[in-house]
Amino acid sequence: MGVTVTIDQKTVDAWLAEVQAGEVDVAAKLCDSHPKDAVAFTFVDHDLNIEKLTYGQLGERSRKLAGHFKSMGIGEGDRVGVLLTKREELVVTLVALVRLGAVYIPLFTAFATPAVEMRMKASDAKLVVTEDSQLFKVEPLGLPVFMAGDEYQRALETAEPFTENYLAAPDHPFLQLYTSGTTGAPKGVPVPVRALAAFKTYMKISLDVRDDDVFWNAADPGWAYGLYYGVVGPLAIGVPNILYTGKAGPEDTLRVLTELGVTNFAGAPTLYRTLAKADTDQKANLRRASSAGEPLTADILAWSPDALGCEVRDQYGQTELGMVICSHWADGYRQPVKKGSMGRPMPGISADVVEGVIAIDTHNSPNFWFMGYHNEPERTAVRYSDDGRWYLTGDLGRIDEDGDVFFASRDDDLILMAGYRISPFDVESVLVEHDSVADVAVVGRPDPEGVRGEIAEAFIVLRPGWTGSDELAKELQQAVREGYSAHAYPRRFHFVDELPKTPSGKTQRYKLKEYEG
Repeated sequence: MGVTVTIDQKTVDAWLAEVQAGEVDVAAKLCDSHPKDAVAFTFVDHDLNIEKLTYGQLGERSRKLAGHFKSMGIGEGDRVGVLLTKREELVVTLVALVRLGAVYIPLFTAFATPAVEMRMKASDAKLVVTEDSQLFKVEPLGLPVFMAGDEYQRALETAEPFTENYLAAPDHPFLQLYTSGTTGAPKGVPVPVRALAAFKTYMKISLDVRDDDVFWNAADPGWAYGLYYGVVGPLAIGVPNILYTGKAGPEDTLRVLTELGVTNFAGAPTLYRTLAKADTDQKANLRRASSAGEPLTADILAWSPDALGCEVRDQYGQTELGMVICSHWADGYRQPVKKGSMGRPMPGISADVVEGVIAIDTHNSPNFWFMGYHNEPERTAVRYSDDGRWYLTGDLGRIDEDGDVFFASRDDDLILMAGYRISPFDVESVLVEHDSVADVAVVGRPDPEGVRGEIAEAFIVLRPGWTGSDELAKELQQAVREGYSAHAYPRRFHFVDELPKTPSGKTQRYKLKEYEG
């Protein structure tokens, strides 16, 4: 583990060249080029039972599944929703769709039917891949459904394998994710084939994942960080990730870290905070630990070296960008961690602060791959400076004389809870449908327990005849669970006479964030 591995600029340039010109065989890059007996993923359940999926198995099964999908009419450019837990079918489906030139759309398993329906309608999806525990969310949509489990096994037994991999142009999308904003519906983010170079750069330089690492990215593949760097990134570099299907309590996490000998770990700050608060003397022995999703707090930086075996390094990105500014781990890029800093731009990314906003110089960033929101040119245009040169992240920050980037705050109202980006608009849209609610605003405020980063709090103006109560708050929480997502419900409710408004009628959320009562 102590061998120095230095990745020079020529290597980064070569990764870019592989996917930025001509036709790209994505299935070969993610699967077929790796040794057949090498492990692609390690599936681990709560009792630490292990099942390994090799590249040979992944190749054979994905060709069969691609053949089956083709018989269902799936082909180039078709969008397919994938509502699955961490199981073999998720990975095999992704590679099968890549073989066909189709587009994989992840669906978070905590989503309720309306959130799934919105994404499927917005993308014009042709098929949903799901499992028994999630089927009830999909049945009302009227879309063709392919089931994990028995139907998957029958396809492997009977389908004609698809053997002619789709050759993709660099800008051909192979993933499409949805990212929430504070107004309007979530926006579709097509991810082009050329993003593979950026994913590989992050895996090798920022995370410093090496061939002999036991790597675990604990993020959920229903979201960007878990899909980009827990599924696609490991496939791109040929180093297996652990897909853990058991309970996610701190003791469980520590058990996986220690008993499986994890050496390189990535997760959200919330995960590290729960580990720090756990009543245990058990310690990990990590070579590398990385955090993404929201800023790390100083207490975690101080706690981690003794408890984990190394410090936790902060890293920054967006669904639209992947990770772009990082406290890199790899030799030749690693710098001492500065308190409050997210690090420096990743190779292939040039960043600056433009009018207070962290921005990417698109003219000098070959690892910048954002192509715009799916079918939404107006919402895409807002992301750029007037001259089109700068991609504006929407996050405020500063850069010091050494080039280290510091996050200040968001200039929108997204809530960062436990590493998830929650749109107030999505939550408000459910709450306002309740018979009791006349007006509502949802904001993020610091988690009083210091675990989740922020929590969603709802300010409710009730209709005449209704009275605020704990029972009503629980009913409203359940409405959000069923109408939007199980992870996004407000943890606190405030029943108020009115909401603070501007003369034009806009809610003054900053006043609600300062509310005491």
